[in-house]
Amino acid sequence: MRHLSLLLTLLLSGTLTMSAQVFRESATGVNPVIPEGWTFDIANGDLNKDGVLDMVVVTTPNYPEHMKTRDDGYVYNFNQPLLAIYFGEGLGQYRLWRTYDDVVPYSDNEYIFVDFTHRITLRGTLELSWSEMSSAGSWGTSSTTLTYRYQGGDFFLIGKEEESMQRNTGATELVSENYLTHKRQRVTSNAFDEKVKRREQWSKLEKKPLKRLGES
Repeated sequence: MRHLSLLLTLLLSGTLTMSAQVFRESATGVNPVIPEGWTFDIANGDLNKDGVLDMVVVTTPNYPEHMKTRDDGYVYNFNQPLLAIYFGEGLGQYRLWRTYDDVVPYSDNEYIFVDFTHRITLRGTLELSWSEMSSAGSWGTSSTTLTYRYQGGDFFLIGKEEESMQRNTGATELVSENYLTHKRQRVTSNAFDEKVKRREQWSKLEKKPLKRLGES
């Protein structure tokens, strides 16, 4: 995904521990399954529709060589977040299924702000969402949501939604793609001017094999 050059630098320098070696193979309840001191977020839900809660963990390392302290004491963390999927085994027990080193977008400088969240929906799909804004060089803000469904033994991308806005003009665009129905919706409007007519367009998407989670 994005920031590939930084990721390659980390791998070549040996400072990024492979996620398969970071996450514990099993977990009980929602106890941390990552090294002490790393920040983490956990989402629970039934991904494989077996009636048992599963768990998706996103954690950010705190390797000091990829952190920067501002004059006022604020600390930037430019480490690549890692993601792991645990399938539930019942009675609060979880077993590690797979880990991912580069599926979570992140910021590698103090001028770009990336806010990432993830959740498991009531339908059992995994949503990875993030918003991005630049404090210099661009008026644009954007948000993206990728929706994955577990089927055939893996997680496949079934939908994508991207929304953008220009903070100087108010021009907005929403693009939603459904890879199961092969339909694409594009909506344009203006957040500052109600006189600008909202326009909606639909088009067909080319039928292609669904992408797996982690596949570029």
